[in-house]
Amino acid sequence: MTSRGADVDSFWDVLWWSLWIFIWVTAVVIWFRCVWDLFSDHSLGGWAKAGWIIFLIFIPWLGAIIYIIARGKSMAIRASRGGVVPERDVHAEYMAGLSASAMPDPVGQVAKAKELLDSGAITQAEFEQLKAKALS
Repeated sequence: MTSRGADVDSFWDVLWWSLWIFIWVTAVVIWFRCVWDLFSDHSLGGWAKAGWIIFLIFIPWLGAIIYIIARGKSMAIRASRGGVVPERDVHAEYMAGLSASAMPDPVGQVAKAKELLDSGAITQAEFEQLKAKALS
């Protein structure tokens, strides 16, 4: 005689166990996603991260649900960026710097030289040299 609790006797038992396994795997994935997002958020300070980590460790599933409710919108924004936007911004800034240095702006150079003169970093003679060089 076998005990009913130890055996999987029917299709419904298999379906029930499959459902619970799916729920647990999903919950674990969501928890790890919350932890990953927490450490990838550069706008959140160290104490706030520590508080969230304590909350996520000691009350994991409730903590993950509250984390998603509280930070879900910014979590989605960080996930959609995925590191591509910052790289693109850095590239755009670099290219803008190249184009600005390739075609010097005489007015900007004179203004920078004037700032240096006003701060006392250069003399009047050096200012005149820089001004003549920029305007030539």
